[in-house]
Amino acid sequence: MKTKFKMITLSTVTALTLSFAGQSYAAITPFSDITNVEAKDKIIALQEQGLVHGISDDLFAPNATVTAAQGVQLIVKALNLNLDLVRFLVEPKATDYFKNADNDAWYANALITASVNGVVLPADLDPNKKWTREEFTHQLISTIETHSNLPQIKLVPAQINDNADLTIDYEGSIQRALAYNVVKLDEQGNFHPKAEISRAEAAVQIYNALEYIKAHPAPSPQPDPASETSSKRSPSSTSPQIPGTK
Repeated sequence: MKTKFKMITLSTVTALTLSFAGQSYAAITPFSDITNVEAKDKIIALQEQGLVHGISDDLFAPNATVTAAQGVQLIVKALNLNLDLVRFLVEPKATDYFKNADNDAWYANALITASVNGVVLPADLDPNKKWTREEFTHQLISTIETHSNLPQIKLVPAQINDNADLTIDYEGSIQRALAYNVVKLDEQGNFHPKAEISRAEAAVQIYNALEYIKAHPAPSPQPDPASETSSKRSPSSTSPQIPGTK
C-alpha cells in the first residue's frame, strides 16, 4: 500500500543493523506464571534483554493467543527495528499503512515501524486478529532474512505430515524455519499451521531465531582489489592537486 505522504530517509532502511546486546533494566519482576512452562528459561532470557514483556508486571500469560498487533510488536522489538534513520516530512499515522488500524492504539508505532522497515503485511491487516502458527512463523522468518545477511543453505525439505494444511505462500518460510531450528514438528511430524500461536510459542521462536542469527554472523566485507592496487600507486599519480598550490 502506498503511503499518503513523502519521507526522506537518511540511510537505506534495509541497512539497519540488528542489535541483540542485552541492556540493563532495573528491578525486573520475574514472571510468576511460567514456573511450569517448558520454555521458561527462554522467556526469562528474553525478558532480561527487554525483548518481551508481560501483560502485567509479573504475569506473562504464556497460553494466551498472540494477536497480529502483538506479533508485529514482538518482531519489531526483537529485531530492534526502529525509525531512527528516517525523517518524515509529515508525521505518519498507522492508518497511512493499515486501514483497519487505530492511530491512538498502543501498537500504532509498531505498525508504522514494521512497514517502514520492509515487513510485508497486508494493507487490510486486522490488528486484533489472532495469528496462527504459520502466520507468525512466516512473518518472523521473512523479517530476519530481510534484515540479516544469513548464509545460504542447501535446503532439504522436511517431511511435514500436515503439509496440505499449509498456506502455499508460507511453505518456503516454514521449511526454512525448520532448517534454522526456529521451529520443530511434533512427534507425529505435524506443524499445525492453522493453530493459534501462544505467547510462549512465539517467544520460543523469537529466542531460537536470535540464537541462529548470532551463530551465523554476517561475513566481514572483503577488501576491494582495485582499491588495493590504487593505494600502491605513487603519491604523485594519486594525490589530488589542491587549488592554489604547486
